[in-house]
Amino acid sequence: MNEPSLSTVFNPDCWKTISRQLLTKMIAAFTYEEIIFPQPAEANKKRTEYTLPLGGITYSFTAEKRMFDGIHVFAETIRREENGRTEAAVDPIRFLLDLQGVIEISPETAGHLIREYQHTLMADAHILAKKQQQKTDLTQLDYAELEGEMEGHPWITYNKGRIGFSYRDYRAYAPEQQQPIQLDWIAVKRERAEFHTVDTVDGDRLLQQELGEKTMFRFRQQLLDEQVNPEDYWLMPIHEWQWDHFILPLFAEDLALKNIIPLGKGEDRYLPQQSIRTFVNTSHRNKHYVKLPMSILNTLVYRGLPSERTVLAPAITQYIKDIYHRDPFLHEECRVILPGEIASLNVDHPAYANLPGAPYQYLEMLGCIWRESIYSYLDEGEKPITLAALLHQDGSGTPLILQLVEKSGLELEEWLSRLFATLLPPLLHYLYQYGVVFSPHGQNTILVLKDFAPHRLAVKDFVDDVNVSDQPLPELADLSPDLKAVLRSEPPEGLCQFIFTGLFVCHFRYLSDLLETHTHYPETAFWSQVRATILHYQQRFPQLQERFTLFDLLRPQFTKLCLNRNRMLDYGYADDSDRPHASEYGKVTNPLAEPAGVKF
Repeated sequence: MNEPSLSTVFNPDCWKTISRQLLTKMIAAFTYEEIIFPQPAEANKKRTEYTLPLGGITYSFTAEKRMFDGIHVFAETIRREENGRTEAAVDPIRFLLDLQGVIEISPETAGHLIREYQHTLMADAHILAKKQQQKTDLTQLDYAELEGEMEGHPWITYNKGRIGFSYRDYRAYAPEQQQPIQLDWIAVKRERAEFHTVDTVDGDRLLQQELGEKTMFRFRQQLLDEQVNPEDYWLMPIHEWQWDHFILPLFAEDLALKNIIPLGKGEDRYLPQQSIRTFVNTSHRNKHYVKLPMSILNTLVYRGLPSERTVLAPAITQYIKDIYHRDPFLHEECRVILPGEIASLNVDHPAYANLPGAPYQYLEMLGCIWRESIYSYLDEGEKPITLAALLHQDGSGTPLILQLVEKSGLELEEWLSRLFATLLPPLLHYLYQYGVVFSPHGQNTILVLKDFAPHRLAVKDFVDDVNVSDQPLPELADLSPDLKAVLRSEPPEGLCQFIFTGLFVCHFRYLSDLLETHTHYPETAFWSQVRATILHYQQRFPQLQERFTLFDLLRPQFTKLCLNRNRMLDYGYADDSDRPHASEYGKVTNPLAEPAGVKF
């Protein structure tokens, strides 16, 4: 691996830039989550001076109010005052330490957070160095390559913590490093594994297609050399990091008993997506994506594959696609794309699976999910991009969305209208008509462009992020007991949160801020268009009026879900049996409601 000179990445100017960016993000995010309470010096002024007293230390900065009760902080204005001395503030770790004693964050949590922030800064330094040298037109990049340009979660401040990765691991496996890999394969005794597929897929044929005749013959010969019957085994891809850190050390008995037999690398090359554990086949674009456990701690959770959901992934896909195929609005008018998780293989650890209350990370160590490729669904002239890309800015600070708007030949207002008309109707239809939601945040949502303008929606990741209503809706009456046991059932507001927080707060909030900052496109205009799209859908389906009231996306307030607060103040770094979820704290004003927020 060709490593860059450390001085190219780690130098004073670069470090100051990325540190100030992270500090700015922390102040804005913590203010939104009511972890800190900056005091405005003047009210009702577009640009306002704020002060933030932290014991004997005071931070000050200039910001503009934004919708969702947020603020846009101007990085160059942040100052820190201590003992009568005021200086420009650029250090996010110093800020975290200054918060000690003012907020209830334990030293243990703060210590681990410092580690995650340092890892995030390390990655940000690499990203900035790459941007400064980059001359690539990002609008021309392939979907898998564009994924490697993304910079992580826009809201979570420790978004590239990746606890478990060394620096060498980071260089080899982080998506922004764009290092192709070949997956390792193992054979697993069929009695030790659960292999499931959708009705139209045969497991043996799938493996033959994924591996090819040459590799399949090689692996079968290796099993014969081990004096075992190849028909007694499933073949399974694994990631070499997971093999070194979890599979080999913790499944050694299975290796000794030949329940697991290592086979070596496959032929195809893959690139990691933003989730780190999902891989795009770059050798054959129409082959399946592969999702593998990588038990690093990143953002809120360990990036394993929950065994109970892995087993049922094909059943969840079947359920979602059955809805699609019997609904003309979804498959004829919207033509929404649903890359399905069509096969899964799960292997439980024999000890941890029988340990009541075992830490969840040990129940997610060995599995695989095969997902259909987005490329297998595209028509001529269609180009997929991750929705997260709309927030991306190049080395000169130019947002990608503005480059797309310019190349489309459309006015920004019309481009946004097409964006909302592409994304929202299918998501609303699943919610209102069927009581089913995805989690359509920037990473899960794929925007299919045509002539650089929004054209179709694709949604992925059903295994982790499909949820259903807890209300007795007739459309949910045929939900199988297995799916009921695994899919999260949510009350009406909780179900709406997957669109309200997952899409509006987690993505559109940042997109509207970016457009206000770079083009002065008013937030009021942006959210007026979102609201108009929802109302247009509701006018189209008046028979669902009771559902519009039940699943009310236009209510004045929602419970505020918090992502940084979860780690910092609520969950910390506990190693519980359940994955942590977003914290609930306070209320957030909904800019889609009248009269709260936006005047239409």
